[in-house]
Amino acid sequence: MTGEPQDDCLFCKIVAGQIPATIVRETDTTVAFRDINPQAPTHVLVIPKAHHVDAAALATAAPELAADVLRETQVIADEEKLDSYRIVFNTGSGAGQTVWHAHAHVLGGRGLQWPPG
Repeated sequence: MTGEPQDDCLFCKIVAGQIPATIVRETDTTVAFRDINPQAPTHVLVIPKAHHVDAAALATAAPELAADVLRETQVIADEEKLDSYRIVFNTGSGAGQTVWHAHAHVLGGRGLQWPPG
């Protein structure tokens, strides 16, 4: 069911405190933590605490929660003192999504060329 924690979801386990992560910020609805395989000097994931499989599902089922995730990306960028940054939502395995829980990557701290690799 959308929104409910999933027993086999890595990010649901991080939200529940069952798997450690370097948490940088937490709100009532979101958790932000450092990526374990950073692709930039700053690479923080912002996730909703509620389980939604990807950004499209999140936006459809809970647009206010999607807004919370996006709002938190700005807070993270401010806290990390990023003048410019990229927000990435990978949707589907062909786009690089490997964890099936909606999440925003906040990337910064170096030049980010477009289009990305």
